[in-house]
Amino acid sequence: MVVVSDATTLIVLQKRGRFDLLSNLFHEVLIPTSVFNELNHKDTIILPTFMQTKSVTQDSELANLKQLLDDGESEAIKLAKDTSLPLIIDEKKGRKIATNMGLKIIGLLGVIYLNIKRGYISKDDAKTLFDEISKDGFRISNKLVSDMFESLPES
Repeated sequence: MVVVSDATTLIVLQKRGRFDLLSNLFHEVLIPTSVFNELNHKDTIILPTFMQTKSVTQDSELANLKQLLDDGESEAIKLAKDTSLPLIIDEKKGRKIATNMGLKIIGLLGVIYLNIKRGYISKDDAKTLFDEISKDGFRISNKLVSDMFESLPES
C-alpha cells in the first residue's frame, strides 16, 4: 500500500528510530517537498528507501489550503488528493479539512494500532512508545489511547 504523509508522525517516529512502524504497513510513503524540509530542518536526514519526496502542483487549491494550514499539511493534503491516496496526518484542523475533502486519513495512533493488531509490536511495546512520545511533547488524548488498547483483543 502507498500512502502520503504529513510531517508530525514522521518527526515523532524519526526521533524514536521507529520508521519500521511505517514500513511494516506501507511499501511506499510519499512526502511533499515541504514535509521533507521540515524533517531536514535541524539535521540532515537520509530518507529510508520506502519514502519518496514528491513535488506538489502549485495551484489555487493549494494556495487556499495554505491560508488555513502550514505548508507541510497543505502540500500533504494536496498530494493525497491529487494521487487519491490515504493520508497520515495528526493535526486536528488538518484532519478535519482532509476528511471534508473526502480523503481517507490515519494518524500516529492508527499506525501504532495497526502494528499491534498485525503482530509487529506488542501492547507493552506500544505503551512504552506512547510514554516516550508524550515525554517528547506529542499530545494525544489519554482517552483515545485507552480506548485503542481496550478495542484490542486480549493477548
